[in-house]
Amino acid sequence: MQNNPTAVPVVAAALIAPDGLILLHQRKLGGAMGGLWEFPGGKVEEGESPDLALVRELEEELGIAVAADDLDYLAQASEPGNPHVILLYTCRRWRGEPVCLAGEGIAWVAPQDLLAHEMPPLDIPLARELISAI
Repeated sequence: MQNNPTAVPVVAAALIAPDGLILLHQRKLGGAMGGLWEFPGGKVEEGESPDLALVRELEEELGIAVAADDLDYLAQASEPGNPHVILLYTCRRWRGEPVCLAGEGIAWVAPQDLLAHEMPPLDIPLARELISAI
């Protein structure tokens, strides 16, 4: 009998500043994939919609307020054997100045430099999709 894991939805945001730079978040060094750079976000909790989960995660991780209407779905990524499915949204409007509240740091990166940062495997195709979309 084959074991089919249940999909674990994860949401992430590509915050795009007026100058075109994109925010990356560095994972905590002691955790899974520690030190890698990713789009900020996290797991969708039981009974939560993806857009509201992302609004919550951005406040928890970066201290910013985002309206669900300002999130635009872009792409998703998954891979065989990994139960996580990442849904990437773009966001060009938020209130507050992003600060790192739940990781090692943040960085504003030019789109062409995204892939120069070491990223978790599922973030790489999302970064490529983002680069081709903007």
